[in-house]
Amino acid sequence: MGRGRQKAKQTKVARQLKYYSPETDYSALERELTSPTQTDLADRYEVPPADDEDEWSPQSRRN
Repeated sequence: MGRGRQKAKQTKVARQLKYYSPETDYSALERELTSPTQTDLADRYEVPPADDEDEWSPQSRRN
């Protein structure tokens, strides 16, 4: 009998999540998107330079 109750509860939760629409603060979203301190992801995260001869590169496997 437990399976029927469990499935009903899962269905109820899924329906609540599907139709849930919280209030959106559009002014906060606009402030975030038009921020003057917005930087590029490349500036935010430093990426190490790629090595020419990497042991995992496809070219080194063919040789």
